Amino acid sequence: MEEKFVIEEAFITLGQFLKSAAVISSGGMAKAYLETYPVKLNGEEENRRGKKLYPGDLLEVQGEGTFRIVSPEDGDEETVS
Repeated sequence: MEEKFVIEEAFITLGQFLKSAAVISSGGMAKAYLETYPVKLNGEEENRRGKKLYPGDLLEVQGEGTFRIVSPEDGDEETVS
């Protein structure tokens, strides 16, 4: 099941996403997390914590689920933010 993740700005970094989605507890854990667990961005493996995520992007986080990045206009009651 794909969850929507609403961002208020034009983009969010992968590290910020991981912290906001409660995948990691602090931003400092992003690098180690991405070295250990595979994350796919739009079907391709991504390990750069500073990678910018934009509305429409699809993230697959091992053990956490699949997230669609959306703008506030595209979000609804079934969103994570």
